[in-house]
Amino acid sequence: MMTDLRSDTFTKPSPRMLKAMMDAAVGDDVFGEDPTVNQLEAFAAEIFGMDAALFCPSGTMTNQIAIKCHTQPGDEVICDKLSHVYIYEGGGIALNSSCQVKTIEGNRGRITAEQVSEAINSDDIHKPRTSLVSVENTANRGGGSFYDFADLETIKQVCLENNLKFHLDGARLWNALIATGEKPKSYGALFDSISVCLSKGLGAPVGSLLLGETGFIKKARRIRKVFGGGMRQAGYLAAAGIYALENNIDRLAEDHHHAKQIAHALVKKDFIGRMYPVETNILIFDVTGSYTASSFAEYLKNEDIYCIPISPMQVRMVTHLDVTPTMVERLITIINSM
Repeated sequence: MMTDLRSDTFTKPSPRMLKAMMDAAVGDDVFGEDPTVNQLEAFAAEIFGMDAALFCPSGTMTNQIAIKCHTQPGDEVICDKLSHVYIYEGGGIALNSSCQVKTIEGNRGRITAEQVSEAINSDDIHKPRTSLVSVENTANRGGGSFYDFADLETIKQVCLENNLKFHLDGARLWNALIATGEKPKSYGALFDSISVCLSKGLGAPVGSLLLGETGFIKKARRIRKVFGGGMRQAGYLAAAGIYALENNIDRLAEDHHHAKQIAHALVKKDFIGRMYPVETNILIFDVTGSYTASSFAEYLKNEDIYCIPISPMQVRMVTHLDVTPTMVERLITIINSM
């Protein structure tokens, strides 16, 4: 029984999702004529109370499109040093937008309004123009940590006072919403743009959505075309996204419960060092003593359980809808025997 904890991107469509995909009405989305894509975009925009949405192949693309929309070449983007947009998108901010980045040493991937304020460049021709603040919620490399909404509101105030745009990399925002009970429309009212993934915790095979006001999404659609992201009969994929939004959000609480169960077993072992607080579906922990991160992962691999060493000492595990209670129980039994 294989258990894949490397990422919540390893999920496969359920039979009901596959049926929704097969039954989808399709057209040509580049011409704006795919009815299922149009339905998905309108549905997502309504969820967040925003004007419009754009369906894209990946969260990297939605983030990169947003950054290009919000900036001019030579500008500077503020984000946490662990941000996905900075360390996991292939240098896209430099390549696609010709911008540089000012990174902040945050708290498990989260930054504060005070830090943002201190990072903004003065009006000095020797310095790049600060134009955008990007935050990630939940923070992947922060172990699935999430922001207090009040802290996001204070960052927004700094953005307003300094004429900065405010972007949310919400690849796992759904997890934050379930963990906090906050409402999507609160986020829609706060951010200039939001990127949300359908292919992580929600289990769709492909796709992310970029949300914003009408003019922003019109510009984003043009940039998507330039990036090669225009899809044709994409309704088959959009149907999976609609199914995911309708059926797979509330069940994220089960993934959070599974992550906490695994964490409870791990912290009892003398070869487990520091572990980030487990708040959603991501576990990041140090491996010490008789194991390295690689040898720990290899031990589990021999039991057909997969996780990722993200540094010589750290391992990451991610729970998701294809990780069942039976799989979690078996993993805990194996951990207890190590």
